[in-house]
Amino acid sequence: MSVLIIGGDQISQISSMLTEFGVKTINHWDARKKSSAPKKKLPQDLNCIIMLTTFLNHNTMLKYKNLAKKRNIPFICTKRSISCVYDEYVKIMGIKDCSQCYANCNNRKV
Repeated sequence: MSVLIIGGDQISQISSMLTEFGVKTINHWDARKKSSAPKKKLPQDLNCIIMLTTFLNHNTMLKYKNLAKKRNIPFICTKRSISCVYDEYVKIMGIKDCSQCYANCNNRKV
């Protein structure tokens, strides 16, 4: 599975969480400069786009949202906190089985 994260500066926690969900390839575009992200083309083997809405302009968001819709790729818009990304990823990707869950609360020792 391959995920593109657009926006945000530090995504190490998000990357770790996605790896736990089985994501093999994580691409990150910081999109700080208005001219950089809108010119990039989506990778061909993409399974999901996660857009971190902090420090992101609307034109970039609209462009990639429309491209995701055309290619039938799940598109997640969320704040950059790990808990927000987790909640939206689980909801959009349809993860319901606890064994697939990053939190792993059933197997925690109390």
